[in-house]
Amino acid sequence: MRLKEIKLAGFKSFVDPTTVSFPGNRCAVVGPNGCGKSNIIDAVRWVLGESSARQLRGEALTDVIFNGSSARQPISLASIELVFDNGDGRAGGEFGKGKFAAYSEIAVRRELTRDAQSTYYLNGTRCRRRDVADVFLGTGIGPRSYSIIEQGMVSQLVVAKPEELRAYLEEAAGISKYRERRRETQNRIKHTVDNLERLTDRTDELGRHLAHLKRQARAAERYREFKAQERRLSAELHALRLGAIGAGLSSKESQISTLDAEHERALAERGNLDAALETKRAALAELNDERGEVQGCWHGLAADAARLEQSIEYNTERLSQYKRDLEDLATRHRDTKEQLDADSARIEDLNAKLAAKAPRLADSEADDRAAAARLGDIEERVRQGQRAWEEHASRVGANRRETDVKQSRIEHGEKVLQSLRARAGALEAEPGSVVDAGVERLARQIDESARRVDALRTDLAANTEALAGAREERSLRERARDDARSESHRLRGELASVVAVQRAAVGKVPDGSESTRWLREHGLSDAPRLGERLAVSPGWESAVEAVLGDFVDAVAVDDTEALANGLRSLEGGGVTLYEASSSSSTEWALPSLAGLVDNAVGSLLAGVFAADSIDDAFAHRSALAPGQSIVTKDGIWLGPNWIRVGTQGDQDGGVVARAREIERLEAACREAEARVGDQEQRLAETRERLLVLEEERETVQARYSEFAEELSRVTLEHDVRQVRMEEADVRARRNAAEREEIRSQIDDETTLLVDFRVRLAELVEAAEEMRTEADALRENRDRETGELEQARQDAFEARDALHALRGEYQGMRASLSASETARQRLLDQRRDFDARMTELRTGIVEVESVIPGQYEALREKSAERQELESRLAALRHEVESVEAELRAATIRRADADARVESGRSRLEEARVERERLVANRDNERAQLAETGIDLADAQRGLPADATQDVWIGSLERLGARITRLGPINLAAIDEYEERSEEKLNLDAQREDLEAALATLRNAIRRIDRDTRTRFKETFEQVNENLQALFPRIFGGGSARLVQTGDDWLDTGVALMARPPGKHPTIYQLSGGEKAMAALALIFAIFQLNPSPVCLLDEVDAPLDDTNVDRFGNLIREMSDDVQFVVITHNKQTIEMADHLLGVTMQEAGVSRLVSVDMEGAARMAAR
Repeated sequence: MRLKEIKLAGFKSFVDPTTVSFPGNRCAVVGPNGCGKSNIIDAVRWVLGESSARQLRGEALTDVIFNGSSARQPISLASIELVFDNGDGRAGGEFGKGKFAAYSEIAVRRELTRDAQSTYYLNGTRCRRRDVADVFLGTGIGPRSYSIIEQGMVSQLVVAKPEELRAYLEEAAGISKYRERRRETQNRIKHTVDNLERLTDRTDELGRHLAHLKRQARAAERYREFKAQERRLSAELHALRLGAIGAGLSSKESQISTLDAEHERALAERGNLDAALETKRAALAELNDERGEVQGCWHGLAADAARLEQSIEYNTERLSQYKRDLEDLATRHRDTKEQLDADSARIEDLNAKLAAKAPRLADSEADDRAAAARLGDIEERVRQGQRAWEEHASRVGANRRETDVKQSRIEHGEKVLQSLRARAGALEAEPGSVVDAGVERLARQIDESARRVDALRTDLAANTEALAGAREERSLRERARDDARSESHRLRGELASVVAVQRAAVGKVPDGSESTRWLREHGLSDAPRLGERLAVSPGWESAVEAVLGDFVDAVAVDDTEALANGLRSLEGGGVTLYEASSSSSTEWALPSLAGLVDNAVGSLLAGVFAADSIDDAFAHRSALAPGQSIVTKDGIWLGPNWIRVGTQGDQDGGVVARAREIERLEAACREAEARVGDQEQRLAETRERLLVLEEERETVQARYSEFAEELSRVTLEHDVRQVRMEEADVRARRNAAEREEIRSQIDDETTLLVDFRVRLAELVEAAEEMRTEADALRENRDRETGELEQARQDAFEARDALHALRGEYQGMRASLSASETARQRLLDQRRDFDARMTELRTGIVEVESVIPGQYEALREKSAERQELESRLAALRHEVESVEAELRAATIRRADADARVESGRSRLEEARVERERLVANRDNERAQLAETGIDLADAQRGLPADATQDVWIGSLERLGARITRLGPINLAAIDEYEERSEEKLNLDAQREDLEAALATLRNAIRRIDRDTRTRFKETFEQVNENLQALFPRIFGGGSARLVQTGDDWLDTGVALMARPPGKHPTIYQLSGGEKAMAALALIFAIFQLNPSPVCLLDEVDAPLDDTNVDRFGNLIREMSDDVQFVVITHNKQTIEMADHLLGVTMQEAGVSRLVSVDMEGAARMAAR
């Protein structure tokens, strides 16, 4: 596996799409400081998942996007793509279930926009950053792995914390993937422990609740006994209250009769006073009409006189104003003439001066144009000379750079050939690849287990969602049931209230009268009344009740003749009976009222017709026969020679309307009770479905835990075998590929050396010709620069003189224009003054002729007004006399109104009190019925001296005993059984979770055991490699790795290094010694687990020539197994490379690439 190329676009200084190819195993990137070389290393780290802006030398992640330069605009997207040759199948990872191991080429791309949206792609497929990391797990490639060493990181690696050094060894040991799986297993353990804790809390809470339920069950028995006593006392208290209410009703009926008689007498007295009051008002109206006519005439004369006075005053004032305006205009006319003379003299003077300036201005403009033309010609010649000089300098620079590169490449190519031939024979003794048949079996087993786990995870998610929905539905059903119950209770209460009012209205409420007794004796107390059985067309209820009157209270019977004998026993009071009968209708212009009523009451409504409005009734009144009448929807009843308007019904409507309301409420009550039953049924179904779903969840959870444990175990075993097989296979394929590549490189390098030598001779000859050309260009440039400066000075002087003359000329033109405008304005004003003076003289004559006639008309109007004032005084005296009499009558009428209203108020209060007593009686009866004890039974248990206060006290004492019992749960026994069963289920779930937790902890222990073993082996091997490499790099001395802890699972790692002849600590080493120690450690790791690619950014900067040479020799040796990309300024390191990549920045802020094949250059030079 190796890095083939990097594609950059919009990343830092690489704004243009750039492809950086790495054809060999030793590539060097060179270029001046600040040209963007290190941006290539940043690009690799960034695309591999680096998320720290500080590590990428920026303040924010969006700083990696090209931010513009002096010649370019910023762009909005940065894109980097790494293309790896994966012929050995080393990279693959877990993304796509390891499918990338089968690809011979892997492309990783990352894109970033200005809104900080980052996107990753693997072979064109969008993925996560974690997927990219998984693909390279175990290969040593990562954003912060030992395969990428940037500027300053070499010395930091030496003094790194033990935990940081351990991370490098873990990556080399290939156990980073185990770390990830261990973290996932720990997360599962955490979730399982959390679930177990919640389940334990729930079980403990349920146990406490069960103990509490036992205590509640014992308290429930005592509560039932006390409640039975409370119901008995409450029934006896209601019986006492009903007796008191009955006495109050009898007294209230007598009071209502007395108040009603007093109210009728007050109404008659008020009627007499109303007639007298109307007579007085008619007399006063006649006097007021006469006074109004006289007063109107007087006001008309006064208005005419006022208008004449105002006209006279206005004309006098206007005459004075005309005269003042005439004098003012004469003065302004004289001033205008003087100003006209002055403006004319000024205009003549300015015209003369302008004529003198015009020739001088034309000469100055011609001089300016000539100087500008000469300056333009000289500037164009200078620009052409500068372009020629820049082109020559560019050719010279290109020639010099190419000469240096070719010379270096020729020298390096000869060394490369020698190294390649030596390396070609060292790759023949490597072992071949191995095949483990158990890997494929384990892979199939992993796929099968993964499918089962995914399916169970899907089932578990679906079950969780269904459970949440069922619980939500249960809450909704409970709320709907409670709402339906509340609505049913409300409708029942409203129905009871309306029925009570209806029974009182139709006389069904017993009042102790003779008629009530008679109806009870004949079994008619609860018989339907006529008003309750009427079915009237909507809108006609008031009309029917107005005609029927007291008949709405009539008792419905089957046969009135059968009750005729019984009527003789009715000594006092009145009773109305009716029986259904058919009715006949007569054709008439208006509909019959009986036709608007469904029930057979035709005999009561015979001859009564219905009209929509009072206007329709009066229109048909003349056609009525004797005994016929018309009634309107509003209840107004008209006969041939009479009209009757009944009193308006109460605010709850009449008997007929209430009967219809009772039917509506009864239907609504039935519907509400049906809804309550339906909601109870649905709630029960929901609870049953919730129990089924909870049982299913327990089953699925148990199976999921079992298969998840199996998947973890098989995956771990598969990964161990896969890694071992991959390592052996990679080494075999890498050696074969490298042998073939070395043979090809030897041929290519020989050819390039020949080409480079030929090209070098051509470049030396061209350089001599360019020096001669440069001398001629420099002489010509100096001469033209002097001419340009003189031409610029002449042009500036000509332009200044022209500007001065133009300023003087334009000022004179502006003054002339302003003077001419002012003279014309004065001429216009003088013409206006002449016209206005003529108008004023004419107005003065007209006004002086009108004023005498207006004074004569004013004297006539004053005489007529005095006569009308005398007549008004006489009428005012008569009106005051009549008004005094009217006020006295009004006071007497108000007193009568007060008496009527007082009587009505007392009567209404008495009636309201009676209705309140009736409602209280009904309420007491309803509350008595709720106790389940009838009135007779309650009264039998009462002593003769029983009082309400005593019984209320007994109830309060009993209520206190119930209160002391505390909250009572009457369903404690049933709930105790349900909770006991729930606790058994929870105990079973806890056992399952504890078993799953034990399985996960066993998996953690196996992972830790394998991690300790592999890390210990890696540590010892790297330590051995380090002890061998350090003396080679330093020329002596020793170095080793030591543990900082006892447990191989989490111990840190420290580096101990002693250069030859020294005994300092690691922190006392010089910069160069730290760099060499760090390189020794890095190369020791590479010898154990070579990362396919190693990127080094100026790590040779602190090294001297001797150590750089050692550094280069190590890279040559290790390049057989590792691809090196080195950023450097050191010539010795450059000589080590077999391919050069030059980075330039000819355009400010923009990096470009120049690629050089060192072997090809050597072959060219050899030819």
